[in-house]
Amino acid sequence: MTQKIFAADSDLTGFITRLTIGLVMFPHGAQKVLGWFGGPGYANEMKFFTETLHIPWLLAFAVIIIEFLGSISLIIGFASRLWAVAMIFLFLGIIFTAHVDHGFFMNWYGNQKGEGFEYHLLIIGLSLATLVKGSGRYSVDRILVTSK
Repeated sequence: MTQKIFAADSDLTGFITRLTIGLVMFPHGAQKVLGWFGGPGYANEMKFFTETLHIPWLLAFAVIIIEFLGSISLIIGFASRLWAVAMIFLFLGIIFTAHVDHGFFMNWYGNQKGEGFEYHLLIIGLSLATLVKGSGRYSVDRILVTSK
């Protein structure tokens, strides 16, 4: 089982998909944990999730961890398949709790009340590709599997 989770070949596909997800998601996670990029930081984000959005603390914590540690793990290629699954569940949750009512398209022109879910589908698609393909070249997973 562990061998399948960490299996990685030397193909660039897994590298490209996981790096894209990780680089796109890292600023969001860093906002939530570190307060970087104009973000609120961990305590304020937890307060927002639990008190304003009424999300259970464990789920709020999971969202923050997936966005922060998940993005870093994807960038370095560690347990990419597991983090890809986490991203899929995270983004399905985001779609159905906050974006499905606004339709497919993002709010490029400011003429709708919220954002659509097209961006979220892109992350889900990249995550599915990472789940299928693995971490690929230049990954911790590849080092772990080939060093055995």
